Amino acid sequence: MNRPTPKQPSPELTFHLLEGDAWNLAEQTPDHFTLIVFYRGLHCPLCKKYLQQLQDLLPQFESRGVRVIAVSMDSEKRARISRQKWELTDLTLGYGLTEKAARDWSLYLSSGVKDGEPEVFSEPGLFLVDNTNKIYYSAINSNPWGRPYLPSFVKAVDYIISADYPARGEKL
Repeated sequence: MNRPTPKQPSPELTFHLLEGDAWNLAEQTPDHFTLIVFYRGLHCPLCKKYLQQLQDLLPQFESRGVRVIAVSMDSEKRARISRQKWELTDLTLGYGLTEKAARDWSLYLSSGVKDGEPEVFSEPGLFLVDNTNKIYYSAINSNPWGRPYLPSFVKAVDYIISADYPARGEKL
């Protein structure tokens, strides 16, 4: 298995949206980047806070030419509950991420051990994919904490764009 590497084509990624459409990374045409946030699912209170903050920052990302999407391995029903209970009316939410797709993106997988947790779910990941569909940045977590701080990530996007800063970390 090859992990997603900066400056290399991103793995394939397709899933369903709560709006009823299918989402396919290869079909995205952002001005600069697509920001993909993989979250654990309805059972995760830290995901709730993270996605609410992401939703609050949507206008800032969008004004910088960054399209934002969040997805989990949750079922459609669980994703709809997340949207409602977490008040995520503006954030585009996907559901039904497959285990294969999670592995293709090198996400950590966990087994549910508490009530309300699915049998298997992915741990968090955040990827910035450029407008040529290549990996620019990745952050993969094995637990729900330690994710990139989103307000500073907006500033990082400003710097990346203004300085034409190259993707880094391509040497394994």
